Amino acid sequence: MEIQYTPRLRLSLMTLDDGALLFELDQDERVMHFLNGGNKTTQHQIDTIMLPRLAQYLNPPKGWGLWKVHALDCALNDQHGLSGEYLGWVLVRPMHFFTDIQQHDLELGWRFKHVSWGKGYATEAAKAVMDAVSVLNEVTHVSAVAVEDNVASIAIMKKLGMTFQHKSIHRDPLGDTEAVFYQKAV
Repeated sequence: MEIQYTPRLRLSLMTLDDGALLFELDQDERVMHFLNGGNKTTQHQIDTIMLPRLAQYLNPPKGWGLWKVHALDCALNDQHGLSGEYLGWVLVRPMHFFTDIQQHDLELGWRFKHVSWGKGYATEAAKAVMDAVSVLNEVTHVSAVAVEDNVASIAIMKKLGMTFQHKSIHRDPLGDTEAVFYQKAV
């Protein structure tokens, strides 16, 4: 599966050689605030946790993985000083991948550099990814999860047409978190 461009962005699936981009993004405490209280990710954590996890769900033909997002060199991005910059990523994997895989329900997630916040980049990239993976016959829903205080991520979920489903514990081998779950039928 390929998603190459939106009006302002270039998207491509990350590979297991993109650890430096994961590390770069996770060095901003504001980016990490709702994930772990603002703790920066170490290169050791990228190498021993993040990349092995990515390897478990990476499936390019289905569009599963982390879609890296770069700002195109264009006037729309020049106004923000972001032309050509790596901005972040959009996650795609089966919902509850590490606990109770649901092949027909895909989880979307996103993590973007603070400099890109509030400019619509995360919504633009997530919509492009959602639209591309939604055309696969086996996909019936797309979902997203966030801590309840992460109003910016919840706003993106709503812009993508997702609606609130429930609040419960999000199970993950790295730690369970109380979260809100949003979903959209496709």
